[in-house]
Amino acid sequence: MDPLIIVYIVVALVAGLIAGKLVFAKNTQQKIDEAEGNAKNILKEAELKAETIRKEKELEAKERFVSLKAAHEKEVNERNRKISDSENRIKQKEQSLSQKEANADKQVKENDAIKENLNRQIELVNKKRTELEKHQEEHIRRLEKIAGLSAEEAKTQLVESLKNEAQTQAIGIQQEIIDEAKQKANKEARKIIIQTIQRTAAEQAIENSITVFNLESDEVKGQIIGREGRNIRALEAATGVDLIVDDTPEAILLSCFDPLRREIARLSLQRLVTDGRIHPARIEEVVEKTRKQIEEQVMEIGERTVIDLGIHGLHKELVRMVGRMRYRSSYGQNLLMHSRETANLCAIMAAELGLNPKLAKRAGLLHDIGKVPDEESELSHALLGAKLAEKYGENPAVVNAIAAHHDETEMQYVISPIVQACDAISGARPGARREIMQQYLQRIKDLENLATSYPGVEKAYAIQAGRELRVIVESDKVSDQDSDKLSFEIAQKIQTEMTFPGQIKVTVIREKRAVNVAR
Repeated sequence: MDPLIIVYIVVALVAGLIAGKLVFAKNTQQKIDEAEGNAKNILKEAELKAETIRKEKELEAKERFVSLKAAHEKEVNERNRKISDSENRIKQKEQSLSQKEANADKQVKENDAIKENLNRQIELVNKKRTELEKHQEEHIRRLEKIAGLSAEEAKTQLVESLKNEAQTQAIGIQQEIIDEAKQKANKEARKIIIQTIQRTAAEQAIENSITVFNLESDEVKGQIIGREGRNIRALEAATGVDLIVDDTPEAILLSCFDPLRREIARLSLQRLVTDGRIHPARIEEVVEKTRKQIEEQVMEIGERTVIDLGIHGLHKELVRMVGRMRYRSSYGQNLLMHSRETANLCAIMAAELGLNPKLAKRAGLLHDIGKVPDEESELSHALLGAKLAEKYGENPAVVNAIAAHHDETEMQYVISPIVQACDAISGARPGARREIMQQYLQRIKDLENLATSYPGVEKAYAIQAGRELRVIVESDKVSDQDSDKLSFEIAQKIQTEMTFPGQIKVTVIREKRAVNVAR
């Protein structure tokens, strides 16, 4: 290539670069000018805003100054008012003190005058006393001369006479007070006892010596008896309860004087019947598990009872014995219900008499604790209960109340007669303790009354301990066909309206008698 052309090309390139730089410089200058214009506009706007803010702040400062000034003036005025009030009170006090001082000076002057007057009166009284003593001595000498006795002898006789008369009157007054106190005490005691009984809601007795275990069918009885009676013998040996399997449909009787054993036998029998596996080894296993479960329930019952009554700090062994009361009865009355009832009665009566209700409630709950010992003892339940309470750290008043509630020891504390009275109240109320003979007689009477309520019945007799009812009808009012119908109707009515063990046979007797007398 020609060097000249190359030179031209280079010159053209350089010229293009210079022209581009010039254009770039021109554009840059324009942008700078625009930026300077924007900056000036922003600066002017900022100055305007700053001026506006300054004026607003000045206005706020003036307003705040005015409000502070007004508050300060108000506070100064309030202080001035208080100072003025204080000055007025001080002036009033000064005036009052001045007046009191003037009155005190006046009173002192009056007291001085009264004192002088009293001194003159005292001098006059002393003179008259001296004259009176002289006259009295003269009078005594004359009396001694007339009576032939000295003053000391006469005084001694008079004192002795007055003493005898006072003793006689005092004895009469004392007897009247004692009689009146006895009447009031008896009246008040009856009132307290009645109020105590009325404020206690008690449950009726439900305990007896027999528990009925219901079965789904009579087929289960054979499994319970077992081959040659081995199952029933094992169950009786393990529980100590007699099982009576008779002709009572779908039921087995559990007979035992101890409710705890009956409950263990009932629960064990229920588990065995539910499980279906009934044999001696299984019976012993189930009875043992049930016994442990009952022991846990006993502790739970004792704790719940103590919590319900609000008794604290009771030893665990005593709590367990309280729980065992649930499965013990006395004359048909549940022992735990009796003890709870006695505890509530004691608390109410102690509160009425102004004594410690918590201590009385504690003694009432534990008064029959000797009836549920772990081991048999020759002591009575009252003395044994006191021994157990003393062993487990009970209050001496509680121990004495337990020991003395049947008068086996002397009562040393006030709550002891309260516990004795409440025990008697709980046991003596109607329905508390079951009388089996009365119930039996009532059932016999109900049977006979039911039969005699039918027309044409002349007499009715319940025989064989109430298992047979013989009804004698009038032959002229009831026919042979009516006798069959009457027997059926009486049996149906007994079945629907009465509760009875086993079955009752109804026999209707109709006879025609011809009676003549030879004379």
